[in-house]
Amino acid sequence: MVTAAQPRSVPATDAPSARAVAVRHLGPNWYAAVMGTAIVANAGATLPGRLPGLRTACTVVWALSAVLLVALLTARALHWTHHRDQARAHLLDPAVAPFYGCLSMALLAVGAGTLLVGQDWIGLGAAVAVDTVLFTAGTLLGLAAAVAIPYLMVVRHRIEPGQASPVWLLPVVAPMVSAAVGPLLVSHLPAGQWQESFLFVCYAMFGLSLLATLVMLPVIFARLVTAGPLPLLLTPALFLVLGPLGQSTTAANKFADVAGDVLPASSAHGFTVFAVLYGVPVMGFALLWLAFAGAMVVRARREGMGFAMTWWAFTFPVGTCVTGAEGLGKHTGLAVFDGLALVLYAVLVGAWAVASVRTVRGLLDGRLLAPPARA
Repeated sequence: MVTAAQPRSVPATDAPSARAVAVRHLGPNWYAAVMGTAIVANAGATLPGRLPGLRTACTVVWALSAVLLVALLTARALHWTHHRDQARAHLLDPAVAPFYGCLSMALLAVGAGTLLVGQDWIGLGAAVAVDTVLFTAGTLLGLAAAVAIPYLMVVRHRIEPGQASPVWLLPVVAPMVSAAVGPLLVSHLPAGQWQESFLFVCYAMFGLSLLATLVMLPVIFARLVTAGPLPLLLTPALFLVLGPLGQSTTAANKFADVAGDVLPASSAHGFTVFAVLYGVPVMGFALLWLAFAGAMVVRARREGMGFAMTWWAFTFPVGTCVTGAEGLGKHTGLAVFDGLALVLYAVLVGAWAVASVRTVRGLLDGRLLAPPARA
């Protein structure tokens, strides 16, 4: 009887070991799933018009993004605890290190969603507290990544001319996300110096990220022209270029939303003018890049591109264009921007649904957490 019972008993120490092994190859790119989920809620919460049931659906999606964030933070903590060699290898890998910017953006996106729709379930006071914590942590991590990852690229990484990738934008676009979601907290700060200073801090992060993006983009496009298309599985990363374009347009419009209650009339009017004069041409370029990137993805798909976590690039960057179009519709009064926001949101929801289903399937069959294949 004792012998028969032994195979059914599992030592308690085996469970943590199994969990640790499972997360060995869990990289920072997985935070893109949190970002892509949260933006569905955030963009839907401010869509023009009020579709029945949309806000409730957005709140459910926000709750899902919050659960995913907690689960992923836990898994990544296990990764750093039990696989520090792999974690250091990620930092020294120029193809993986830029994804550390995703941690910041995941925190910021879930925090913004908490204030936009999460307050319906947890109350305004709790929502402000949660967003304050997540915004502070996300902003500090984003600024650190914006300095540390380019530093590693220059000092430690060994990059060939043909290795430039849109992934390089991830650490430098993180402060732009802070700039775009920061204005949500302005009205919850003490009036006067606090609100004005915070708004201009967000504006400074807008400039920081925009100028860094303008440094990166020519290098990325030059690589495409001189070295040809990206590898098939990396092709969806072309959509990452939409991130700084849509997010900067969103930020400019969010500044205009709150400036009237914070700054003198002349300065507030300047922010409104800037939101339109900056946002319209940048949104035009975003649509041009969307068409270009879409054509490249169709080409890659025809050549056999399968699913990879890079497919999450179809979500968050498109979502920033949704929020950018929403802001332009509000400040120009033009229905064409409202219509654009609705069309892009439909694309976002479709992309999120596909990426979510394929990710769950990849987790169940173990393929997404398997060791990466070597060339």
